[in-house]
Amino acid sequence: QVQLVESGGGLVQAGGSLRLSCAASGVTISNYATGWFRQAPGKEREFVAAIRRNSDMTHYADSMKGRFTISRDNAKNTVYLQMNSLKPEDTAVYYCAGRQYNAATYYRSDEYTLWGQGTQVTVSS
Repeated sequence: QVQLVESGGGLVQAGGSLRLSCAASGVTISNYATGWFRQAPGKEREFVAAIRRNSDMTHYADSMKGRFTISRDNAKNTVYLQMNSLKPEDTAVYYCAGRQYNAATYYRSDEYTLWGQGTQVTVSS
């Protein structure tokens, strides 16, 4: 069964850190460009970060640069999102998503075909 499964969400105080995991099964995750998106209640889904297919090159939304880091462990078939200096406005459901090609941009959620179920991140003030 082809799927992405997120984990690592939870409740954290402002200024704290979390590391989210996106474990792939049924596919080799390095063959996918993998992105992290988030959606807060009442808001549209928002691009967070992406890592290219078969590459270590990464892309970030401007508001996440310097605080969030996306990485991939090919041996574990997993993509991570390290989140530091968390703010209450980072509260959202975080999703990982995959697509089987690289392109000039990575922020459009409709270009990703494989999605996880999401993991809740709540940052308290």
